[in-house]
Parts: sequence; structure tokens; C-alpha cells
Amino acid sequence: MKGKEKLKVLVVDDEPSILMPLEFLMRKNGYQVYIARNGTEAMESVDKEQPNVVLLDIMMPDVDGYEVCRHIRESEAMNGAKVIFMSAKTKDADIKKGYDVGADLYIPKPFSTRFLIEKIKELTQS
Repeated sequence: MKGKEKLKVLVVDDEPSILMPLEFLMRKNGYQVYIARNGTEAMESVDKEQPNVVLLDIMMPDVDGYEVCRHIRESEAMNGAKVIFMSAKTKDADIKKGYDVGADLYIPKPFSTRFLIEKIKELTQS
């Protein structure tokens, strides 16, 4: 990250009650925020905006979060981007799959927003 460049964060969730507060929280913390309401929008946004951090829900109606994460990991332009899964899927197998497809972090829902912000800061400090 050079100088005062804002960190780009893409928030992906099909649940407006999660999407809106997270968008607000990310802006409040000084990030440049993009939102996607499903996996298809997420992949389009990833290709267009190349965010530094992707907050990613797993269960979505079209393309799931695992698929979006694979898409990110296969993109050379997204090399170095951080992927944080936020999911109600808390079984060990789901979490393991999250890390297997390339997640940097897996946070079970519900989670503390303070915890999330701390983790984003930890992951993005170079």
C-alpha cells in the first residue's frame, strides 16, 4: 500500500441486515467500500475493482462464497488480496473447506464488528 491510498474492501452478503451495517462500519474506518449482494456481483466487482480485502459470506443464492474465493485465488491481479469468510456455517468441515479454497480467515456469524476490524488491520499491515 502506497502512502495515503485507501484500503479497498469488498463486502459480499445477500443479507441486507448484514451488508448495510458492514458497509457503514468499513466506511467509518476509512476504507473504500464496494458491496455485492451475490457471488456473481462479487466476482464482477473483484475483476473490476481489485479490492485488497474481501469480506465474504458463503451461503448465497447463485455462486457460493467458496467459488468466489477460488475465483479470487485464480486471479493474478488479486495476488496478495485477503479473503475473510463470514459465515453461519460453523462445522469443522465447512471451516476447513474455507481455508482449503484459500481464505485468510474464517469468522463464524454472529461476530463482533470490533473483532472484524481488528482482524482486517492485522491482515493488512505490511
